[in-house]
Amino acid sequence: MRILGIDPGLNTTGYGVIDAVGQRLAYQASGAIRIPKGTLPERLKTLFDGVSTVARQAQADVAVVEIVFVNVNPQSTLLLGQARGAAIAALVAQGLPVVEYTALQLKKSIVGYGRASKTQMQEMVARLLALPGQPGPDAADALGLAICHAHAQRGLAAVLAADHAPRAARRGKADTLSATQLRGMRTRGGRLIG
Repeated sequence: MRILGIDPGLNTTGYGVIDAVGQRLAYQASGAIRIPKGTLPERLKTLFDGVSTVARQAQADVAVVEIVFVNVNPQSTLLLGQARGAAIAALVAQGLPVVEYTALQLKKSIVGYGRASKTQMQEMVARLLALPGQPGPDAADALGLAICHAHAQRGLAAVLAADHAPRAARRGKADTLSATQLRGMRTRGGRLIG
């Protein structure tokens, strides 16, 4: 599955593309769309066009976008929401299904800590994808979103596989997953957390 991650912003929008095949994650591309100063409609059009181009070139199966959180400054939150809307509209216009994760879900999935710094995200993304260097902060967040979705899909597939196993095979083993199914999953108190 090819996954396109988008980290929307009105000044810089990060993007990252990975392939997820079983347990293996393979880096394909990443970068940032720089949005020049101008009126808000002009900037949103530049963002829409840039994300459309990236989506067309990536030929992804799914797109992942970060959910906006409320900042201290309501005006900044509204502007970020408009940038996010333009990015999602561009992805949908290219025929991509869009999945969303919060910043907390993203950071917990990649770093294991919901308040991880940008530097920690960059370091972990570089490690997880075996990159020769750290991607920029916007590209790292976009790649992190793609990795987060790959992890979530892997966990869901494992749960579904266990749920659809023949009843006779499950008898007495209802709460047991194989080592392969558990790889990449985290549990706390015997409960699956991601």
